[in-house]
Amino acid sequence: MAENAAGENAVKEAVAQEAAQNAKQVIDADRPVVLAVDHVAKSFRLPTEQATGLKMAFLNWTRGVKGYTEQEVLTDISFEVKQGDFFGIVGRNGSGKSTLLKIISGIYVPEKGTVKTVGKLVPFIELGVGFNPELTGRENVYLNGALLGFSRDEIDAMYDDIVDFAELGEFMDQKLKNYSSGMQVRLAFSVAIKAQGDILVLDEVLAVGDEAFQRKCDNFFTEIKQDPTKTVILVTHSMESVKKYCNKAILIKDGEIIVSGNKDDVADRYTIENLKTKDATEHNEEEDEYPTGLSARVPVLNVRPAGSPASLIDGDFAFDAEYEFNEEGTPFYMALAMHDMQRGGVCFGDSFDLYEYGRHKVHLAVPMKLFNNGKFRITVSLHTRDRHDPLKVEMVAFSNEENSCDFVVSDPKGKDNFALINKWSMDYRWIGGAKATADRLMEEELAKQAAAGLAAAGSVGTVAAGPAGSAAEDGQGAQNESVL
Repeated sequence: MAENAAGENAVKEAVAQEAAQNAKQVIDADRPVVLAVDHVAKSFRLPTEQATGLKMAFLNWTRGVKGYTEQEVLTDISFEVKQGDFFGIVGRNGSGKSTLLKIISGIYVPEKGTVKTVGKLVPFIELGVGFNPELTGRENVYLNGALLGFSRDEIDAMYDDIVDFAELGEFMDQKLKNYSSGMQVRLAFSVAIKAQGDILVLDEVLAVGDEAFQRKCDNFFTEIKQDPTKTVILVTHSMESVKKYCNKAILIKDGEIIVSGNKDDVADRYTIENLKTKDATEHNEEEDEYPTGLSARVPVLNVRPAGSPASLIDGDFAFDAEYEFNEEGTPFYMALAMHDMQRGGVCFGDSFDLYEYGRHKVHLAVPMKLFNNGKFRITVSLHTRDRHDPLKVEMVAFSNEENSCDFVVSDPKGKDNFALINKWSMDYRWIGGAKATADRLMEEELAKQAAAGLAAAGSVGTVAAGPAGSAAEDGQGAQNESVL
């Protein structure tokens, strides 16, 4: 009966979570689009030979020698950013990220396609652009603000916030050339992020300043992420920043978007791209046929529940990890991570060596006795070891959002689920000082509800309610209060 009740609770919780997800999608659909990039393309002309005069230029023209080659930097780029998004753009050096940002900022004009923005856009693409070393810090703030399109009155309103954030109040009337490089960076960065714009565009600038200033910037981005009226577009090589701040992301390779949407999938694919040993200019057409995280080396890698996607606290959750790897003689292993989708974070991780080549399933189970109710996800990744140096490893595949395993822990004992770890697995101990006893009112109420549920179902046997039932369940005797 307890399992049936738990199953019903799991169904109810799954329905509630689905309703919450649908509500989130409705809210997301209601948010206006503040940046629309539609089929944008951009190329540059690279000179191959120089004409020293009109005669040489004419001769080159008669020979059909252009004197330059066309380099396509961006090809058919399209995406949308909605109000309130913290949108990440990642890619290897030379992939076209900065060019795209300059097109978005209005510095470059696209050869094809359109870029539409709604609201005031504040770009911060290169440190120190728009600053004059012969002017004072105060004058540079007004100069840079004017270049960003703000009126004097608007800059007056922002000035104090900019100076306070940069922590340069006593230096604002000194010339910029007397500032240290760190002080100049702080001032420039403060102007950009404290400017009252609607869309903030940042290019590789999250690591500016000293440790204290970086903490301040981290707090600022955490706050702005919660503001539904502010939109941030971030170009970075830091996948930690993408996973921490962004809610959406795209990965650009050779001027094209190859992954879009889920930030974790984008970050993991970026890691794979950087680990590849083949020539960066070589394009493997086969890889386009595989889902994100997979390739010809590992065409199959997924995790699926072995049974019900709902588990009790006292039970194990069983699942199957399927893989295909055919490089015989290459040592390889699988790493797993269990993510807390409700409270956030990775709550467990492990890895184990594999020995069978080809396509196989590994049957696994993980005990749930530590956890409260919640929604969890298990992801896997496949890694190879160097034959001569076992400590040298390479990640060759990972399970994306679709190929990962989602499940729920649903148990009457786990309703007090604000924390990940439940009270039955770990608790505080009173070791001295003022008397302290554990509050067990919640457990008593749950025991009463369980007893009522069993009675309504016509179950045989009784469940003690009140302090005795709670204490008996904990194995501590019939006591109203238990010592910590």
